[in-house]
Amino acid sequence: MKKIVFIFFVYFCFTAKTFSQQSNDAGMWATFNLEKKINKRVFFFLTEEFRLRENFLRLNLFYTDIGLGVKPFDFLKVSVAYRPIQKFQDNNTFSYRHRLMLDITFKKKFSRFGFSCRERFQAENRNIYSSEKGHLLEWYARTKVKLDCDINKPITPYIAVETRYQINNPRAKEADGLFTRNRYFVGLDYKRSDKHSFGLYYMYQQEWDVSAPQDLFIIGIEYSISL
Repeated sequence: MKKIVFIFFVYFCFTAKTFSQQSNDAGMWATFNLEKKINKRVFFFLTEEFRLRENFLRLNLFYTDIGLGVKPFDFLKVSVAYRPIQKFQDNNTFSYRHRLMLDITFKKKFSRFGFSCRERFQAENRNIYSSEKGHLLEWYARTKVKLDCDINKPITPYIAVETRYQINNPRAKEADGLFTRNRYFVGLDYKRSDKHSFGLYYMYQQEWDVSAPQDLFIIGIEYSISL
């Protein structure tokens, strides 16, 4: 377990960056998750999320995840999902985006501690019928590591770090082959029963090597149902 904590600490320090020219914003993300087991190893899931920006005062976006996952082993989960996104613009119109995601997640339990690593590959287009480059795909890889602890059985606090690597973006070619964003999480999950759980977290996001880098300060709430 000490090795896992050390690796997590090194990863956290390695990904931490300090920049002085970003703009700042605060917001809220509210998420609903539904998971339905098809059999012992296969499951279907649906996620709805609503986000606010500009210090909680303005709509940011809605999205829906529809996906299918498999757990070939207790320590491994693989899932694919489609995400339609409606992002609210400054001119009071919506930008419509479509995303495909492949997630590969490894988990390991050490007594009261749990460690997980999720690798996500995503492809997204936007404004297909209203932009010359709308049909072109943006490709990213996102790595998220998480460390949690069962201090009190129904409550599990955790910390997590996520990095985003830009594989290819036709609208921002200057950042291809670079890491462009980090997210840092501190939160806790409350498992009310085997079917219902709640989550609360605080997230800090940094961006760089993009046209308008921004630091975000997010309060997140989650409600999950497992059937």
